[in-house]
This record gives sequence, structure tokens and C-alpha cells, in this order.
Amino acid sequence: MTAGCSGLPPDGASPTAELMVFAAGSLRSVFTDLGAQLEDVEPGTSVRFNFAGSSDLVAQLTQGAPADLFASADPQNMTRAVDAGLVDGEPVVFAANTLTIVTPPGNPKGVASFADLAEPGTSVVVCAPQVPCGAAAEKLEQDTGVTLTPVSEESSVTDVLGKITSGQADAGLVYVTDARLAGDQVTEVSFPESAGARNSYPIAVLEAPDQPELARQFVDLVTGPTGRRLLAEAGFAVP
Repeated sequence: MTAGCSGLPPDGASPTAELMVFAAGSLRSVFTDLGAQLEDVEPGTSVRFNFAGSSDLVAQLTQGAPADLFASADPQNMTRAVDAGLVDGEPVVFAANTLTIVTPPGNPKGVASFADLAEPGTSVVVCAPQVPCGAAAEKLEQDTGVTLTPVSEESSVTDVLGKITSGQADAGLVYVTDARLAGDQVTEVSFPESAGARNSYPIAVLEAPDQPELARQFVDLVTGPTGRRLLAEAGFAVP
């Protein structure tokens, strides 16, 4: 799904420059805010986003989708992009995230731990293994010896959250940032084992971007004081 900030000059004329950013779905809120800020300081600029699971984004880039920047929810998918010759320069880690359990409001099933997710009769939703949040869930299973039997495996963490907020499952594994953003639409159940599956988020300018200067400006915005503040407010750990 592609989303964009307004990006139009005051007179309604077409933007003079368009920056395309491919970013993990969990970055939607923070990056949308940062895109609007870049548009404010660069009149005539439109910042557009494609938010999806990191593995899906790499697949799209590999197939030739045009973009200036890529922000992944894990180093592994960024490495795939680097190995495919899609990245210009060195990726920069700008944030980290950990998993948490979310349930419908009030936690009807009384989920209190990671092990509770394996209880019979508890419907659980996770990310697919190729998605960073799914890989983190698999690591937790290996570390704890708890085997989950999810009713569905979603292509992004936002899809998992949607299953919970719509009442289609009893519990799901999402990032702490997504749980915070969902507010009272969910009940969060933190668990200590989550610290063992923390994901780092790298960002990189892509090879031959249409807007190299704007791409570098956006990276500076993400990694600078404003980006760090917004990321921390959203629940991300920042370097």
C-alpha cells in the first residue's frame, strides 16, 4: 500500500520533486510525520511512502520497483537488498524494536505469558517467518521451547494488529510500538523473554535514486534529533 504526504506547493501546482520511501509497516506513524516535516522545509517536495513487510519490499525492489530509500525492520532483509546491488553506501541502524503480546481489550482469554499463547483453545496470530516480526517470533519459540500453532501468519505486523483490533483472534505478537499506537483498542501483555528477540532497523539510500539529495536529507532527519525524539515517543529504542 502506498501512502503520501500532501506534497503540493501552496498554489496547488504539481510538486517539483518526489521522494519515494519504502519502509517497514511499523514505521508508518513516525515516517509519515517526518515526511511532512521534510515537505515543510523543502517547498514543492512530495514525500511518498510504500509501507509493507520488509521482505515484501525487498521483493518489490528486486523486481524493479522505483524507490529512493529503504528502511527495513531487520538487518537480514537489508542485507538481501545490499547483496542484490540495490543499495548505495552503508546502511545506518537508527532504531530497535521488541515484540509484545496484544489481545482484544480486557484480555478475555487471560493471556499472561508467552507460554500461554500455546494453550489449547487460544487463537494466536503472528507474522510469517520471512517477515522480521515473524523471524523474531520463531527465535522466541526456539529460546523458550514453546511451540506456537498460529491460526494465521500475516505478511506484516500491521496485519497482525488488525486481526486483534477486529476481534478475529485471542492474541497476537506485534512490536511494542504497534501496541502503543493501538492504544485502548488492545490490551498489551509484556513478557521478559521478548528481550531476546530485539530487531534493529537499518535505513539506506538506494542505488541511483531519482532524488539523491532529498534521500540524504530524509536519512539525516531520521537519524537526527527530531527523528530520535519521534522514534522514542513511539516506543522505539534509539542508538
